[in-house]
Amino acid sequence: MTDTNSPLANPLLDFSGLPRFDTVTPADVQPAINELLTRARTLVERLTDPATPARWESFAAPLADGIEEFSRAWGVVGHLHSVNDVPEWREAYNAMLPEVSRFFAELGQNLALFAKYRAIRDSAEFAGLSEAQQRIVDNEIRDFRLSGAELPEADKPRFQEIQEELASLAAKFSENVLDATNAFAEIVTDPAEIAGLPADVVEAARAAAEKAGVDGWKFTLHMPSYLPVLQYADSRRLRAALYRGHATRASEFGPAELDNTPLIRRILELRREAARMLGFGDYAEVSLAAKMAESTAQVETFLRDLAGKAKPFAERDLVALKEFAAQELGLTEIEPWDLAYASEKLRQARYSFSEQEVKEYFTEPKVLAGLFGVIENLFSVRVLPDSAPVWHEDVRFYRIETPAGALVGQFYLDLYARETKRGGAWMDEAITRRRVGDYLQTPVAYLNCNFPRPVGTVDGKADGQPRPATFSHDDVITLFHETGHGLHHLLTRVEELGVSGIHGVEWDAVELPSQFMENYCWEWHVVRGMSAHIDTGEALPRALFERMLAAKNFQSGLQAVRQLEFSLFDLLLHSAYDPVADAAAGRTPLDVLADIRREVAVLLPPPWQRFPNSFSHIFAGGYAAGYYSYKWAEVLSADCYAAFEEAGDPFDAATGSRFLDEILSVGGSRPALDSFRAFRGRDPAVEALLRHSGMVEN
Repeated sequence: MTDTNSPLANPLLDFSGLPRFDTVTPADVQPAINELLTRARTLVERLTDPATPARWESFAAPLADGIEEFSRAWGVVGHLHSVNDVPEWREAYNAMLPEVSRFFAELGQNLALFAKYRAIRDSAEFAGLSEAQQRIVDNEIRDFRLSGAELPEADKPRFQEIQEELASLAAKFSENVLDATNAFAEIVTDPAEIAGLPADVVEAARAAAEKAGVDGWKFTLHMPSYLPVLQYADSRRLRAALYRGHATRASEFGPAELDNTPLIRRILELRREAARMLGFGDYAEVSLAAKMAESTAQVETFLRDLAGKAKPFAERDLVALKEFAAQELGLTEIEPWDLAYASEKLRQARYSFSEQEVKEYFTEPKVLAGLFGVIENLFSVRVLPDSAPVWHEDVRFYRIETPAGALVGQFYLDLYARETKRGGAWMDEAITRRRVGDYLQTPVAYLNCNFPRPVGTVDGKADGQPRPATFSHDDVITLFHETGHGLHHLLTRVEELGVSGIHGVEWDAVELPSQFMENYCWEWHVVRGMSAHIDTGEALPRALFERMLAAKNFQSGLQAVRQLEFSLFDLLLHSAYDPVADAAAGRTPLDVLADIRREVAVLLPPPWQRFPNSFSHIFAGGYAAGYYSYKWAEVLSADCYAAFEEAGDPFDAATGSRFLDEILSVGGSRPALDSFRAFRGRDPAVEALLRHSGMVEN
């Protein structure tokens, strides 16, 4: 009889190399995860035995090694749930999610493990540990406290129940958003309705209609379809239809089983209950305990100060937009579904170019070559094509090497939108760098986007050579952003798992490398080198780039207040809002959002908009009471890029080497503020962000 738990039989139990995406199936999940749970619990039992010394080599290192295998296998399952969310993978993931959540809750509450970490901290050995090892011990002690290790034994089962339910609610929230997105379709049969839309978008809509077996054009809420309609469609009716579909996803305006409203209420109740059990006043305090920011008050002050600086610029942006829309477009009242359309027309009128015109220059092969060139020039490495089993035929695989040919890391690149793939763009880890004896495990990352796939052929014939995908400049910025996260994971030199790569990095600093990389999308010789017109092959003209640069901060005030609105909503929802008492008084999260909008926003959406119901960052991701991290880290990233500006060269070798040495390579082995100070020689300053955003008075 074949042993179904052997690595050869079950790909999830094979840790000898890269994930075996070519052979893993949903049926592998339950036996593999159950086997790994048994192994992990056996290991914990052995390490918590009084006979096992509370020392790094005999306790902390083996525990990290044992849990790493379990985390790697579950990471593959979670990844496939995100990028291939077919019923079989969804069922397999959700079937084991409670067991996995229970295990991590047990681990976090294990007093014997907690005691051994504290014993290491109090021992003479601690002073002899490396900085990375000391950081791990301190982080573990903090995390045990946040996981309820010090709770009375009678309270631990309830705390564990909360963690399990929260994990299930987060998964369901995300699934509802995806299902609600997929459930919407707007079929257009009147050719007048598609006026203004780019040819590739029309062609993709025609193909979608054919695939669905209907006449005309099919438009959806997936970003490659939704955004161009809002931005370019002359049909106000079509724009309004898609806007309403997007704005009411996963709400009471759709199928009851996809309504995230009760999930939001329950998530907030459970987070607050868990926070109170841990001795915190609210969940925001729990969230900030492991971040750079010192208090809710500090974050709130930071956000409101930025809002005060940004709002005058947002008001000016809106006045200009309204005047233009009334005079040139005949729109005396701007509705939310008019914003992107009118803004694009104003951009074209003011700067004499359209995003669609720019998009034709950013073909996928040139963009990737340009991105890899930036990485190579900045950090003295090489990026080369590689091969590996993948989960979809669209996925590519690459390796990063030193100039001498030594492997640094590898990454998967999954660029295109699919109906079975969750929205947005994100980086995740497949394998983390660490040393085990004489063996150095090199890191592997997933880079995921939702860009439009290639449409049509070069000569227009069905059997002709496919045209490459083209990306908007915003898509290019997104790709550079996610690659920045990937570089943080891949270029680490830390060899201790708990603080290698992005591990152990404070959440409000984790966006620093990603936002830093965005700056290179605005450097002329980078842009020129990664552009080639899809029809002529010519590079982006310098005159067009100068117009893009002039438009770089177009409506930056409006964009800033939008992000600050989201950040304040997240923060106050997890601090000032009481999901029990306020709900009993009839106050809902929508009321919190409305109050913030009256303070920060300059244009209010319709009352039926249900933005919170698809706010996956805070209800199904890691950003709860942490969405402010984008703006917080933007201060850090802008200040870091200013060092290159001061050096007079975005590829200054000494500055690039210092950024690698002091920011990327150290991972979470020291506090992020210490890393920033080591790079800049001082504390962060907000001036560079305001200058880069054009929010300074002339």
